[in-house]
Amino acid sequence: MPPASARVSVVVIAYNDAEHVGDAVRSALAQGDVVGEVIVVDDASSDTTRDVLAAFDGDPRVRVLAREDNSGGCGTPRNDGIAAAVHPYVMFLDSDDLLLPGAADGLLAAATRHDADVVAGVCVRRELPEGRETTWAARLYDTAEGAALSGTVLDGVEDHPELLLDTLSVNKLYRRAFLNEHGIRFPDGAFHYEDFVFVARVHAAAPRLAVTDVPVYVWHVRRQAATLSISLRRASLANWEHRLAAHQAVVEVFRAAGKPALATAAQTKFLDYDLPMYLRELNQRSEEYRAGWWDSARAYVSAFETEAVASATAPSRWIHGALAACAEPYALGRLVELAAPLPRLIPPYHRSAAGRPVLADAPCDVPLDGLAELSARELPIAVDGTVSVGVTTRLTLTVHDLYGKADALRPASVRVEFAERVAADRKVAVEAPVTPVEGGWTASVRVPTSELVCAGRLAAWSVLAEVRFADGVAGGVTEVRAPQGYAGRRGVVMSRTARILLVQSHVSARRGLILRLADGTLGARRVLSGRLRRLLARR
Repeated sequence: MPPASARVSVVVIAYNDAEHVGDAVRSALAQGDVVGEVIVVDDASSDTTRDVLAAFDGDPRVRVLAREDNSGGCGTPRNDGIAAAVHPYVMFLDSDDLLLPGAADGLLAAATRHDADVVAGVCVRRELPEGRETTWAARLYDTAEGAALSGTVLDGVEDHPELLLDTLSVNKLYRRAFLNEHGIRFPDGAFHYEDFVFVARVHAAAPRLAVTDVPVYVWHVRRQAATLSISLRRASLANWEHRLAAHQAVVEVFRAAGKPALATAAQTKFLDYDLPMYLRELNQRSEEYRAGWWDSARAYVSAFETEAVASATAPSRWIHGALAACAEPYALGRLVELAAPLPRLIPPYHRSAAGRPVLADAPCDVPLDGLAELSARELPIAVDGTVSVGVTTRLTLTVHDLYGKADALRPASVRVEFAERVAADRKVAVEAPVTPVEGGWTASVRVPTSELVCAGRLAAWSVLAEVRFADGVAGGVTEVRAPQGYAGRRGVVMSRTARILLVQSHVSARRGLILRLADGTLGARRVLSGRLRRLLARR
């Protein structure tokens, strides 16, 4: 018998994940008596997953549902779990992730206090093996990023369509009667991005929704896993097509529910979030992939509602314009950087025959509509940088004028922030005045190299810049990019304390500048292990 305080059923889904499923189940049991059952749906695993689950046979709270045939997706096993659940509320957990301590208690307290059908909390994305953590949908859940909805209770999300950005099902608690009353289930079978449709069905039913700052879920991002999760399979064109199908289903859910405003908002979200996510990686793809991606993206977004496009950010509108106007991939280098998380429009800055700013030269004349109306913080200014490292690390910057928009604001200085990519809260900032040069401004900043070393591990730093203008107005933060022709450098330097440091300035796929440093012993070990992996890969 579950304890009298039991109110929550946790549904864990697993397929060939013997390595991690035990930890997932233990994280659900560790929620305490509030969790009355942990339903583990094994989707016909062929590894030792069932042997791992057998270790929980003595726990009356653990029930294993063993499917005989693999469903091909995540939706069917979750639906099996909902059907088997007996408690008033349900949560979902994937076998390679974790529930954080107190998650169920925190969400249930909010559900009880507000009589909520759904309660949303914070999901943390943890990059493995590095351990770097970021908040999922930071605009909604991270106060440092301006999130302001925590503590809000909504009857439907039509007044806050920004919540459509959170497409996860796993960071929420659901009243089971609400799901059953409205027939809300995940798409069955081999349907990828099933969360998108499930969450849309929830919103379409206008639940009483409580948004909280309760830490709920750890989403493990394993980029080096033998089998990548669906969200990491973007190198496959089929993955893109699955995402299009899921998004189209979301739009249809809202339209069928008589909520056209949410259908429009979903299209805007696609332009601002989903489309750039894939576009910014196109330089890494084959010519065949690019052509197929362009064709399908063009066919899909060309049918979007005018209001949806108008509500998107300026860079997203310009990307939409390029897709709508050009039958073949066009100005990809510029579009890739415009699609960066911190968008930037790189030189040269083209104009039409009539003198209007356009995205690139013919054959497609894509106007940069709305450029004149952008605020200083919205301007997609490009800042190039090169690095030289010794006892002091010197960064030489070029700030590009953007059709005279930056010049009109009179740039005075640039603030540079070195942001450590593992310890997200570790930053080194410095500011320097700018000097006018042809086409923009230049500046040089210096920091002691010792400040960029992390004892005992490799340190990797992103480099961010914020242009500051004469009247005190600040521009938007942008990632410092490597100029064309700059391929990065490697070297060995001696610190002031006579330590040998290995240094590499690296250029990312979207030309972002990354600085890596390690002490000599650690660096040599990393270099040798990397060479060994490459040699073994050739065998």
